[in-house]
Amino acid sequence: MFTRTHGARALLAAAAISIAAIASSCVQKDDAQLVIYAYDSFASEWGPGPVVIPAFEKATGIKVELVVPGDAGQVLARAVDEKASPLADVIVGVDGNLLPKALAAGVLSAYEPKASASVPPELVLDDRWRLTPYDWSSFCVMWDSEKLAAPPESLEDLTRPEYERKLILMDPRTSTPGLGFVEWTAAIYGDGLADYWKRLAPSILTMSPGWDTGYGLFTAGEAPLVISYTTSAAYHAEYETAGRYRALEFAEGHPIQVEGAGIVSGARHRKAAEAFIDFMLGDEFQSALPLTNWMYPVKEGVALPPSYDASRKPAKTVSAGLGPDELDGAVRAALDALQGR
Repeated sequence: MFTRTHGARALLAAAAISIAAIASSCVQKDDAQLVIYAYDSFASEWGPGPVVIPAFEKATGIKVELVVPGDAGQVLARAVDEKASPLADVIVGVDGNLLPKALAAGVLSAYEPKASASVPPELVLDDRWRLTPYDWSSFCVMWDSEKLAAPPESLEDLTRPEYERKLILMDPRTSTPGLGFVEWTAAIYGDGLADYWKRLAPSILTMSPGWDTGYGLFTAGEAPLVISYTTSAAYHAEYETAGRYRALEFAEGHPIQVEGAGIVSGARHRKAAEAFIDFMLGDEFQSALPLTNWMYPVKEGVALPPSYDASRKPAKTVSAGLGPDELDGAVRAALDALQGR
């Protein structure tokens, strides 16, 4: 979603983005080059980009230009805007909630990677492989146990007065965790979604444009609750004292996010793009994800570090099963409710 860098490192992502972003207009048409659009934390100094991109370049001799429009929603929006004359060859970070929009816009081209059989069927996002999954995790609310004594135990608990201005969310129009939270509330509340968001409004401290900013505010102590992923707990167990930051499990269940990458329709460097998609399901790329993107790899059999013992998979998975128009409607309803409309 998971990407993802954490803690104080998230606050430095913007600086890394400005270094990683390269003007794609200078790319020449040959398959020794590749233009990738990726979300901000993927490209940040402590994200997977600085590990997996050089490894891909070394293995293939293909030079990668990494462009970072923002969070994943902004990556897709940029690709849609450039549809008539695409500059990107591959887009990284589109998830299951964004995929219907990508397909409706016709910006993705089918390619089944050589290692497609290594992906469990339940994680396959598209039977035509217009989007190849590369990692996944469950959305959750993370809790700072040193800043808040008693955590919420459900989505409904988040609306209680004791959690006023204690929750950080992300904008569902630009951020996949933000969109995932809307989908989560739609799965639980259905037609009562708008009423739920009206009750939730007093609990929200801020709605950041992307995960990096929102999670950075959380670890800086601005609020003790934030929407993130269960695997965020693994990060804190790896680099900090385990136990302070905890992934809350709610009895009503949790949605999962599967992140994917796809080849852009009309990509100028098609063979290079196919090589990168194949590389993403290889051992080198998949093994890098747990300690850089802080997500589970999709490839079965990839070893997880001991810190992942702190990341429990929720007992129950939920999904609203919304189509793109329905999900857009849910986003509008949630935002309108926050604005008192």
